[in-house]
Amino acid sequence: MLMTKAALPILALALLAAPLAARDSLGVFSDWGAFRDPGVPRCYAIAKAAPSTMQRDYNPYASVGTWPKKGIRGQVHFRMSRKLATEPRIQVAIGGKRFAMTGGGGDAWAPDKATDAAIVAAMRSGKSMTISATDRAGRRFSNTYDLAGAATALDAATVGCARLGQ
Repeated sequence: MLMTKAALPILALALLAAPLAARDSLGVFSDWGAFRDPGVPRCYAIAKAAPSTMQRDYNPYASVGTWPKKGIRGQVHFRMSRKLATEPRIQVAIGGKRFAMTGGGGDAWAPDKATDAAIVAAMRSGKSMTISATDRAGRRFSNTYDLAGAATALDAATVGCARLGQ
C-alpha cells in the first residue's frame, strides 16, 4: 500500500487515540484509516477533523468502531476539539440530515444504536460531516470531516473484525 503525506497524520492520530496494544493497519483511504486490535478484539475507521485556526483543547477525530465479542457494530464516537458545556446541544450534520448526539467532557456519541446506524448510512453517501456543540464558555463550535474514503474504511474495519468475534 502506498502511503501519502496526508495519511501520516491519520496513522499518528490512531496511535494516540488507541491504547498501546498491537494494532494492524487495514488501510488508509483518503482522509480515513482502518485498524484492528486483535487483542481486544476491535476494529475501527478513524479520521482527523479538518484543520482550524480556532481554539482547540483536544485533537478532534471521528471514529466508528466494532467490538465483535460484545456484539457492538458501527458505534460512532467523536473526540471534540473543545471541552463541552454541561448541556452541550451536540448535533451532527451530513448532507441535509441532522442527528442529535449526547456527550460530555470532550467526547460525543450517538444516543442509541438506531442513530449510530443512521449516521453510518449517511456517512457512506455524504461528502462531508460537521459536528457542532457548545463549549464550557457557552460558545458554539464545530468540527468538519471530509467523508472521501469513509465508506471504504468502514468496510475494511467491518471485514477486519469478521472473524475476531468467533
